[in-house]
Amino acid sequence: MNVKTIIGRKGAGVVTARERDTIGEVAATLRAERIGALVVSNDGVAVDGIVSERDIVQGLVEHGASLLDREVGLVMTREVITCTPEESVGDLMAKMSGRRIRHLPCVEDGRLCGIVSIGDVVKHRLGEIEAEAEAMRAYIATG
Repeated sequence: MNVKTIIGRKGAGVVTARERDTIGEVAATLRAERIGALVVSNDGVAVDGIVSERDIVQGLVEHGASLLDREVGLVMTREVITCTPEESVGDLMAKMSGRRIRHLPCVEDGRLCGIVSIGDVVKHRLGEIEAEAEAMRAYIATG
């Protein structure tokens, strides 16, 4: 299985922010959408960065409550680790665990085409394990 399969099941929609949005606006969007990170894309096509709850918390510690009125560009991660639709779920798990990240924007031909979270990967993997177990039960029952 690959990233394309996960995105096909969950949908390719990606909630984004612009670099000039305030951190307060981004925090409100994260809460409203019940997500942990937003891709920062000034044109809605290219990935310019990513901002997560963790980035905001670290920014609050460094800058205080006034951070909420500042622009996302102050705290966002600019060097974004991405994936492609063709990458395997195993590759995703290794990339996420090895780099300690929970969200990977999916990019194809320089265009944002989805995002995969660690929750998406776990859900997908649990589905695979359940299907394998059911196949084993069926094999044993007919054997």
